[in-house]
Amino acid sequence: MKFNCHNRNWKYILELSIQAQKLMAKQKKVEQKEIEPLTGEALIHKVKELGNQTKEEKARACGYFSTTKNGIERVNMMQFLNALIEAEGIDLDAKDKTSGQRGGRSANYRITVQGNGNLLIGSAYTKQLGLEPGDEFEISLGRKHIQLKQVEKEEEAETAFAY
Repeated sequence: MKFNCHNRNWKYILELSIQAQKLMAKQKKVEQKEIEPLTGEALIHKVKELGNQTKEEKARACGYFSTTKNGIERVNMMQFLNALIEAEGIDLDAKDKTSGQRGGRSANYRITVQGNGNLLIGSAYTKQLGLEPGDEFEISLGRKHIQLKQVEKEEEAETAFAY
């Protein structure tokens, strides 16, 4: 194919167009990075101000969105909702900080029969119930379940009948 003056101009215009698109995309990314998502009182105020809009529109207006490599805008709904919960002062991850205990396994409400046939209920459960060594339980067997019922201590039972 021969390149004449007309073909070279066309190629040059195409290259300029591609460069302009890349520059605009880069500029859009810079602008989006400058938008800091709202938090705290500012977030609560903005959400109330937006009133009847959808939660997606509110999240976007508060800065909780990102753009993919393909230029598709995505709303970061989980970040928005978590920030809103935190701004309201609700602590969903509250732990018992008074006990001073370190982390460890958490209770998942499943146990497995051990090789010797025993069922071991871990300390995560007993701590959650406030159980202490020596606490006694009645065992009731069902067709496919085991029920444990705590037996009252003698001291507690005697004081309960004293009234």
